[in-house]
Amino acid sequence: MMLSDSAGSMRNGARTMFVAMALAAAPIAQGLTHFPDPVFHDSLEGVTAGPFNDADAARFLAQATFGPTDADIVHLRNIGYAGWLDEQFNAPTSSMQVYYDWVANTLHENTGYQNIAEAWFLGALGGPDPQFPGNASKNHNDQLRQRVAFALSEIFVISDQNTLIDQHPDGIAYYYDLLSNNAFGNFRTLLEQVTLSPDMGVYLNMQGNPKANLAQNLHPDENYAREIKQLFSIGLIVLNQDGTPFLSNGKPLPTYDQSVVTNFSHVFTGWNWASCSCGNFAHCGYQTNDFHTPMIACAAFHDNGTDLANDIVSKQLLAYPPAGYAAANPGLPAADNGGALLAGGTPQSDLAFALDNIFNHPNVGPFIGRQLIQRLVTSNPSPAYVARVSHVFNDDGLGVRGNLGAVVRAILLDPEARIGQFHSPTTFGKLREPLLRITHLWRAMGATHVCGTTNATQHYANLYRYAGYTTAYSVGSALYSGVGQAALRADTVFNFFKPSYVPSGEMAGLGLVGPEYQITTDTLISNSTNTLFEDTYDINLDVAGACGGSDSGYGNVKINRAQDQALAGSASGGVADPADLLVDAYDVRFMSGQMSPAMRQTLLTALNPVSAATFDTNKYPNWQFERISKALQLILTSPEYMVQK
Repeated sequence: MMLSDSAGSMRNGARTMFVAMALAAAPIAQGLTHFPDPVFHDSLEGVTAGPFNDADAARFLAQATFGPTDADIVHLRNIGYAGWLDEQFNAPTSSMQVYYDWVANTLHENTGYQNIAEAWFLGALGGPDPQFPGNASKNHNDQLRQRVAFALSEIFVISDQNTLIDQHPDGIAYYYDLLSNNAFGNFRTLLEQVTLSPDMGVYLNMQGNPKANLAQNLHPDENYAREIKQLFSIGLIVLNQDGTPFLSNGKPLPTYDQSVVTNFSHVFTGWNWASCSCGNFAHCGYQTNDFHTPMIACAAFHDNGTDLANDIVSKQLLAYPPAGYAAANPGLPAADNGGALLAGGTPQSDLAFALDNIFNHPNVGPFIGRQLIQRLVTSNPSPAYVARVSHVFNDDGLGVRGNLGAVVRAILLDPEARIGQFHSPTTFGKLREPLLRITHLWRAMGATHVCGTTNATQHYANLYRYAGYTTAYSVGSALYSGVGQAALRADTVFNFFKPSYVPSGEMAGLGLVGPEYQITTDTLISNSTNTLFEDTYDINLDVAGACGGSDSGYGNVKINRAQDQALAGSASGGVADPADLLVDAYDVRFMSGQMSPAMRQTLLTALNPVSAATFDTNKYPNWQFERISKALQLILTSPEYMVQK
């Protein structure tokens, strides 16, 4: 199913539809009767006491998981937001490394990125662990941790588009586990573990980075020294705690200059794979286990205080706060020793000082907090929302700075997250990431992996796969081009899209950012629409369908239409047996109860004529399956669904 019949009309229509949805609420506010009165929405109990209905629960789960299921909605309503968050913070952590090692060492298969995709989908979709069939205690239930880890992977970017990283997928598994393990931990710990991870060392050139040698015209690589500040912690300009630019004489101030980058680059020297030594530092080969062991230091190759003239000097790192900042943003620490790193330290002590220097910078709270809000809740949070999250980053209530678990809780329970769609309908929300539309469909429709086979000669057992041939194994085609994203596969360190991206047109005029629009090209709109159409149209991609064709031995992830058959109708279909129950259930499950009356009526007009007498017997086993398929196709490609409110 296409959004448009021609490329030309798609350029002029489909993209505008995506943008218009984010802006449509204001002109027709009088007609948005599906919005309750926000004054009475929380029954005067406070928004964090919810959820108060299934729609509230589904909306929270759309922000905190890879997509709500009916069972999740019921469970959340039973235990409440606070209970659910506590449960998620204590859930066992899904491990990509454990899955990868099982495939490589127990099943003795040739491994590659496809296994990374499988492991990622296993964590994202949740459910049984194929290593422990029938053992519910091993189920993957850490939805929030995996959702935050995915968000962190789009901030602390590494990618298998780097050839060496692609050749060692075990390192990718180690890196993603690092993000998962620290998703609710302390940002300072996360920053250090990312810095010393082999994949980041390879990706941004800190691995094997030697100190300067003026005689040989050698200078430390500045790549990581730049990106750890620009992308991973503080950004380019000094921010107030509400995320707005701090102005000096009416102008923004840069957070650092080139000299600071150069000085940091001297700090990030002398680190290499764990198998290396000082004797072979400059010519150390790599071994497989190096990619899941933190890098180690060699003092002989570390610049402990020499400049290019070989004089012993201190290095000036980040100096803060700037003049006038403390008065506008009180209570934040100043840079230790004014940001000056004294000469004569070890690689370890210099690294610790440098990471502390970054971690305590006042920008970290608003810079990282705003991006996590963008990934989970809304692209354009208000300054007040950012300030509240920054406050929690700076102090979790127990005097701890950088507690990411407290930050995530603050983001999801903030009043703007819970009822912001009522108070700011023209600016609240985010375009759903294409990959998350797939996980939403699969989770909401009870998808599971089926049709795998075993080949004793070639030593593979595809009965366990959580993502099959057209889902994981074809990431280079069906998933990657059809969805435009694949976990840990961004083209550059800037992720698939930048948090500051501003789409042209109406949103630019209103000063709104729309990060996900950066990959919402005409081609992606067409390809992703066709991908979703195939997943919801092809009966062979249903658990009731026959195995074969694209299953190709690996099997596939397939949805379960039968779970909703009773909702689709109870008699023979047609206008006398309308699809009201199905549409209303999908309104909650996919759109958090925010479907407009006009869209609901359009769906009923399209679905009600389907009956036992008219359904396509060549494609579906019954008329209910056709109704379900059409409902999914129309909803999942609609502008109202595309924007998560």
